[in-house]
Amino acid sequence: MLAGWRWDVALLQEVPPWWAEPLARACDAEQRRALTSRNALPALRRLVAERHPDAIKSNGGGANAVLTRGAIAEHAALRLRTWPERRVAQLVRLGCGTTVVNHHGSARVPLAEDELRRLWVAALAFARGGPLVLGGDLNLREPRPAGGAEHVAWRDVDHLFALGLHACGEAQRLAREVRVEAGRVQLSDHLPLAVTLRPGTPTP
Repeated sequence: MLAGWRWDVALLQEVPPWWAEPLARACDAEQRRALTSRNALPALRRLVAERHPDAIKSNGGGANAVLTRGAIAEHAALRLRTWPERRVAQLVRLGCGTTVVNHHGSARVPLAEDELRRLWVAALAFARGGPLVLGGDLNLREPRPAGGAEHVAWRDVDHLFALGLHACGEAQRLAREVRVEAGRVQLSDHLPLAVTLRPGTPTP
């Protein structure tokens, strides 16, 4: 499904660490990943996860991944927390000059708010005044933007912000189910969000 959708950049959270590369190949894209939590004994976790995914669930290992159907000029991983769970954000400068920031926030609201505040500081510095997109599963219902960023897409705890870019139309909520031989399978507990962005600032 990911390969079939039209997109330039995809921000993924909570993916098994070994998924990023084959997903990128299937989508004819470049990828960068950052390990997050539950990654001790990776070979054993992968062995169990591939055989009993419903039993091990997220304990198979976690990573964030950025996929792009363009060039990646620079990638940095920013560790925002080690306890109670490791949280790592990705900062990616695309070949076009736009910075893309991908994050999965902590489940506890005070921790998630603290992470987002520090992430905005790092993201704005990394972007160096250029266009910026920041988003992911922030684990916040009402996250606060910074630097004059526009809130361009959201659903529950999933959000996208843009600075130096504006949304063309409303964000879309894409399908998350696929039919296989055994029936319909839900691919994620989050609805995928899609939004088209263009350079410039929104017109009042």
